Amino acid sequence: MRRARFRRTRRAGAVTLVSALTLTALAACGTSSSDDGDNGDGNSANANPAAPLDPKTKVTITIDCMPPAAKKAELKEWNEDVKEFNKTYPDVTVQGRSTPGQCLEPPRFTAMLKAKSQPDVFYTYFTDLDQVLDNDGAQDISAYVNDRTVPLLKDIDPDVLGSLKKDGKLYGLPTSNYRMGLLINRALFEQAGLDPDTPPATWEDVRAAAKKIAGLGGGVAGFGEYSAGNTGGWHFTAQMYSLGGEVVDASGTKAAFNDAIGKQVAQNLHAMRWDDDAMGKTQLLKWGDLQKQIATDKLGMFLAAPDDVTYMVQQLGAKYENFGMGPIPGCKNTLAGGNNYMIKKGISPDKVKAAIAWLNFKFTTVGKGQYDWERTKADSLPVGLPQPNLWLNDSKAKDDAARQQFATMPVQNFKAFMDNPVPGKAEPPKAQEVYKVLDNVMSGILTNKDADIDKLLSTAETQVNQVLANQ
Repeated sequence: MRRARFRRTRRAGAVTLVSALTLTALAACGTSSSDDGDNGDGNSANANPAAPLDPKTKVTITIDCMPPAAKKAELKEWNEDVKEFNKTYPDVTVQGRSTPGQCLEPPRFTAMLKAKSQPDVFYTYFTDLDQVLDNDGAQDISAYVNDRTVPLLKDIDPDVLGSLKKDGKLYGLPTSNYRMGLLINRALFEQAGLDPDTPPATWEDVRAAAKKIAGLGGGVAGFGEYSAGNTGGWHFTAQMYSLGGEVVDASGTKAAFNDAIGKQVAQNLHAMRWDDDAMGKTQLLKWGDLQKQIATDKLGMFLAAPDDVTYMVQQLGAKYENFGMGPIPGCKNTLAGGNNYMIKKGISPDKVKAAIAWLNFKFTTVGKGQYDWERTKADSLPVGLPQPNLWLNDSKAKDDAARQQFATMPVQNFKAFMDNPVPGKAEPPKAQEVYKVLDNVMSGILTNKDADIDKLLSTAETQVNQVLANQ
């Protein structure tokens, strides 16, 4: 939820996370190419979908969200990868297209699907599958993906691919994932007499630590939360998950947060805000506000994904060494999300194969593409964050070793987060609409000392049930 996190929160539909994979690729925000890779007699040279792409295939593929010119290092790497890819597939033309600003803006994405103007390979979030399939937008690529076309398939985290599967069919390949944890300001922890290498592991611990940090004075808040722009509902959901709760029931048709866990979440936040005065007086915050506070040593901790740190360093002038991370307090489950590429329905088999070959090279090969950490460091881009964290088995060991070898930040600051993995849960159905309703719960708690928590939850329950009834 946020710039690229609103990438995470716009998605709709609960995700059943499953089997293995991790891919995803590039750029192009337009229509698909007309080159179908015909071999001259009307039959595709790659008729068997399970076989890898024939290196002699001549085809053009368009790919969404190539890095824009403003991201010089990322674009340099993109162009290098295209050149390297063409050493194996010299006749595959990769036409990357970049979009100014945020690549996946919800209105643009929806309009693109309805007009069927998406490129051959288009960028999505984990929760976009239902919307894409409702618009008949994605190709079933189940027959094309196997350990020959994606050699490290078995080593991809099984919690990732489910976002791209429905009724046993696969509709794309993931490129990155995140799991929310507790981001801390190490300097403030030390000043408050807390151990930054052992972030709070329970919500009781969070409350106690927040009081100590707020006690430093000078306008410092111990713990921060969102309550506007749908981000409040997003984080209310994360807190529910952390304690084993649900926001929507298993059927996806009824609200499930107006229960003992929902009241516990609300009461704890209300107590930190009003009884402890540990959350600061400025409320109605949205994505970007807490990042600015913690980057300027005015906030001790908040829930976040690891790549928030990159944003704060690159955009806000913070330093990597000032941050650390632990698992989400409660540790029952955590909100998970990420990004994918899907392949446009109706393109030729050769294009599908070329798309998978590119995605495999760029996004699911240890030591290549986005996992070439030596190059990433040389290009002054961040190395060492625990994200994307897609690998299992030998691939994970190799990738972890390379990240540490070429790290541009103190990776030990994230040891608590990495050593205590929490199961990920996807966002609820109709996520953005649900979050908008739950913003009212969060804003009510954080702006009104006399808030009626039971009434806030009951009203929200009624409204969310109405949202879910309109699916």
